[in-house]
Amino acid sequence: MTQSKVTRADVEDFLFHEAALLDEWKLNEWQELLTDDATYLIPPNDDLDGDYRKSLFIIADDRERIRQRIIRVLDPNCHAEHPKSRTQRIVGNVRLLGEENGVILVAANFICYRYRRYERVGQYVGNYRYKLVRNGESFLIREKRIVIQANELGQLGSVSIML
Repeated sequence: MTQSKVTRADVEDFLFHEAALLDEWKLNEWQELLTDDATYLIPPNDDLDGDYRKSLFIIADDRERIRQRIIRVLDPNCHAEHPKSRTQRIVGNVRLLGEENGVILVAANFICYRYRRYERVGQYVGNYRYKLVRNGESFLIREKRIVIQANELGQLGSVSIML
């Protein structure tokens, strides 16, 4: 049995579902979208295409570190996210960039609005670069690289939310 061709609409539906899980703080369900060897990367502004093994990244998590980050951020004692931020993500300009050895390369733009008590609204703007693999009729995330479009990250505040 052959698999059907990957369409932009299928990938968009997957990315929209991922954004909804994150906005609803369903982080345990979100991590089920990840492969066992998944990586979650936020590179520094001066090395966007860099290798996390050679550059200092803002976040360079493997599957276990992602799991640990979720445990910490969901803990009521996590002051960075208690009470939890309210977020609203908008994902757009989804592009299929190709396929390499069964890995689907995807790019998309995003805006993540973060509402937090006693703070001004945070706006995180950037783009996602995904490496997806098929999982039945859907996909799993092997790599998620988040490029934040900001000259100075300090003014954005915490990135404890899962962008």
